Formats: sequence, C-alpha cells, structure tokens
Amino acid sequence: MGGAHSRKRRRQFNDYEDGAFTGITRRYSRIGSSFNRAAFYNKEGKAMCPSLMGLCTYKICERIDEYGTFSMLPGDISQHIFDGLIHSQRLTRTNLEAFRGCDLHDIDLGEYPGVDDSWMQAIFSQGSTLLSADFSGLDVTDCGLVHIKDCENIQALNFNFCDQISDNGLNHINGLSNLTTLSLKRNNNITAQGMSALSGLVNLLNLDFERCPWIHGGLVHLRGLSKLQALNLNCCNCIDDADMEPLPELTNLKELQLSSTKVTDHGVVFLKGLHKLALLNMERCRVTATCLDSLSAIVGLLYLNLSRCNMTSNGCDKFSRLKGLKVLNLGFSDISDHVLVHLKGLINLESLNLDSCRIRDDGLVNLAGLHRLKCLELSDTEVGSNGLRHLSGLVNLERLNLSFTVITDGGLKYLSGLSALRSLNLDVRQITDTGLEALTSLTGLTHLDLFCAKIADEGTKSLRNFKNLQSLEICGGGLTDVGVANIKDLRSLVLLNLSQNNHLTDASLELITGLTQLISLNLSNTGVTSAGLQHLKPLKKLKSLSLELTKVTANDIKRLQENDLPNLVNFRPE
Repeated sequence: MGGAHSRKRRRQFNDYEDGAFTGITRRYSRIGSSFNRAAFYNKEGKAMCPSLMGLCTYKICERIDEYGTFSMLPGDISQHIFDGLIHSQRLTRTNLEAFRGCDLHDIDLGEYPGVDDSWMQAIFSQGSTLLSADFSGLDVTDCGLVHIKDCENIQALNFNFCDQISDNGLNHINGLSNLTTLSLKRNNNITAQGMSALSGLVNLLNLDFERCPWIHGGLVHLRGLSKLQALNLNCCNCIDDADMEPLPELTNLKELQLSSTKVTDHGVVFLKGLHKLALLNMERCRVTATCLDSLSAIVGLLYLNLSRCNMTSNGCDKFSRLKGLKVLNLGFSDISDHVLVHLKGLINLESLNLDSCRIRDDGLVNLAGLHRLKCLELSDTEVGSNGLRHLSGLVNLERLNLSFTVITDGGLKYLSGLSALRSLNLDVRQITDTGLEALTSLTGLTHLDLFCAKIADEGTKSLRNFKNLQSLEICGGGLTDVGVANIKDLRSLVLLNLSQNNHLTDASLELITGLTQLISLNLSNTGVTSAGLQHLKPLKKLKSLSLELTKVTANDIKRLQENDLPNLVNFRPE
C-alpha cells in the first residue's frame, strides 16, 4: 500500500510521541518566557530594548552571587528573578538559599542540571504559597520529599522520569488534599501497593501513570477519587482487563488513555457506565470490532483512537451507532472500503484517520457527506486521482494528507475548490509542476509538503500565490537557485526544507535572507558552502539548521551561532 518509506515511518513515530490524542509526549521541554533572549529581538530580527522588569531581572541574574536574600521583595518579583535564573542556567544550590521563604508560587525545575535532594528543603520552604512544582527528570529521591507536607496548598506536581521515587515517596504526598494534578510518567519503582497513598487525594482531577510497569492491581485505590477527570495509563503493559473493573466508579472521568496496554474487548465492557467519557485512546490494544457494542453505550464519546488494533471489516457495522464522534482514528488497521459504508452516517466527524488501511477510490464515496470534516488522513492507502473527486465537496477540510498514495497531477483539480484547506501533504513521486499549478486557488495554505514530488524551477512559480505559507518542503532534487527566487517573498515561512536539491548554491542562501520568521531551515545535501553562511545572519529566530553533506563544517555553524544566531540550539553537522 504505497510502500514503506523511512521518512514517513520517522514522522509517524514522532507523531505518536507528540500527539495530544495518544497522550505520549517527549521528555519535558521548557517553555520560553519573557526573559528568553528571543524577547530582545523584534519580528524583523532587529535588537530592541527589553522591558524595565526584564532588564532589572537580567542585571540581577548576572550578579546573583551578591545577594543574600530576596525575602523582602513582593512574591511576584522574586518569582520573576527565580524564573530568570532558571532560563539563564544561573540557578545553583548556593544562590537558591536567597529564595527561602520568598512566597514563590511556581517551581519549574524540569530537567534542570544538578538538582538533587539537597535543594528540596529550600524549595519546600515556600510553604503554603507554593502552588505547583515540576521536578521531572531530576535526581530527587524519597528522602527529598520529606518536607513537601509543609506545602499544603500545592495543586500540581510533576515527577516524570524520577526513577528514584518509590512507594515511600508517595506516602509523603498523601496528605496534600488540594492536589489536582499528579504526573508520574516512566517510574519503575511505584507499585500497586504504593498507590494506596493516593486514596486521600480527593480533589485530584488529572493523574498520569504513563509507562509505569508495576501498577497492575493498583487502580482499586482510585475508587474514591470521584472528581478524577483524566487518567493516563498509556504504555503500562501490565494493565489488563481486571484493572478496568474499578473504573466505573470514576463517574466524572472524561479522558482515558489506554494505548499499548493488555486491555481486550472484555475489559472495555467495564467502561460502559462512564457516561461523561469524551476521549478514549486504545491504540495498540487487543480489541476487535466487538468492543463497539460497549463503546456505543458511552453517549458522550467524542474522540476514539483504535489505531493499530485488531480491527477488521467484520463487525464494523456497529460504527454507525457512534453518532456523536468528532474524531476517529483507524490508522494501520486491516480494514477496507466496506467499513467506510458504516461511517457515512457519522455526520459530526471532524477528523478521520485511515492511514495505511486498504482504502481505494470507490470507498471514498462514503465520505462525501461528511461535510464537517476538517482533517482527513489517507496516507499510504491505494487512493488515486479518481477517488479525489468524492472529496471535492468537503469545503470545511483544513488538513489533508495524501502522501504515498497513487494520485497523479490530474486528480489535484478536484482539490481546487477546498478553500478552507490549510495543510496539504503531497509527498507523492507522481506529482509534478503541472499538478502544483492546479492548486493555485488554495491561497490559504499554511503548510505544504512536496517532499518527494518532482517539482522543478518552473513549478515554484505557482508558490508565489501562497503568501500565507508557514511550512514548505520540496526535496525532489529538481530545484536550482532560479526556483528559490520564487520562494524568497514567502515572508510567513517558519519551516523551509530544500534538502536533496544538490544544484542549490550559496546564491540560494542570499535569496532567503529576507525570510526572517524562519525557525527551521534544512539545506542538507546541497551545494552551499561556508562562504554563504553570512547571508543567514539576519535570521535571528532560527533555532534549527541542517547543512549535512555540504561544504559547511560544524565549526562554521558554531561561529555563526555564537556571533549572530543566539537562538540556534539544534544544528547539523554538530
């Protein structure tokens, strides 16, 4: 079905890791703040004066070792200084003492280097004012949590990747009755017995045990958490049908993540009473179409992920009962066009994923009436140009993925009327300049993927119409500097990938000098050299730069980073 493709497989893995639907996220990454160096540049890339607060904070952080305490300052100013030290990587165990009793509300130390138990006493000295703390990826142990009981008003705790916290550590938080969010992803030391400490957290709304392998049997301790709204058990391969039995008592549960668990059709039966359940993720579970009997009783179900399950065409007529569904993922299932007959009545569908299913042109006629569809995934199916005519009436479609299908230039005319389309993936070897010309009416496009398409310089003339483009990938090898000249005025571009076009030279770097919104640029396997790097100096927002298999060395890029591109954090070669 379209053939396996290494780039597609990498992208799908990343989607699996990052997808909000699956609940799988990358290791914690810090969110920027006003203190970040990027705040000192305007959108044209020119230096600008920071705010008075930002400037004062910057100066204090530079001379932090001169201050013994900030306890006399208002809590919000102390918080700003504390956050500034974290983002500038200047916070140390020694200067942390200056923040004892400073009434900080938020301690965000996720993956901060060097943090261990010796930091905890000063952190928990904030007492009742502390509302949230992120310790993800730190060397904190059970001993470090001894003083957390003094923070009785804390509402959110993140212990993701804290492998040294065990059942004993959970005992230290069992009295924090104001806690609403608790995250314990990837912990190998928490067991079912330790989960008994959670039974008193009666105000808990969100609980995350993703990739915790020893919690089988522990969900019985959640029976009294009647306010719980979101429970993440993704990739807990110890969880099976027996663990589902206590869940009906969680009557306010709205989101349940069960991907890659051992839950089968029998376990799904216990979920029938969860009438408020809106999102259910069962990717890679051992369920079949039989589970649809139970799922149809969940009247509030809006988002359903059955990707990579044991779904076949047999029994899929029960999909027609799920009238309220807005999002349905059936990707990587052994289903064919016969299943789509049972989806045509799901008129509330806004997103449908049929990636790598046995779908052909004739099956798409059943989607023609789904006028609320905003996102349609048909990657790696047997859909061709004739099938696209059935999509021409889906005027609300915003995202369409046709990568690794068998469509040709002739079929793209059916997409010309989809004026709401914002993202279009045409990673298809059969698409050429002719097909791209048929899309010139889609002026609202913000993301266009032509990775493997045979686009040459002539075809890039059509791109001039796409003034709103934020992401563009053309890697078929047919571009020269002449083609890049047609891209240079797309000033909204944030991501540009022109790799594998080995006829591009330093002239292309000069042409894109005005694309000052660029965050990611890939010119790997092209003819650019170190001499051309000077043209990238105005791209102050650039965070990712890939120049592999070019005449540019890692030292060349490092000099550019140090002198001109302060936000560049990811580059190849390195």
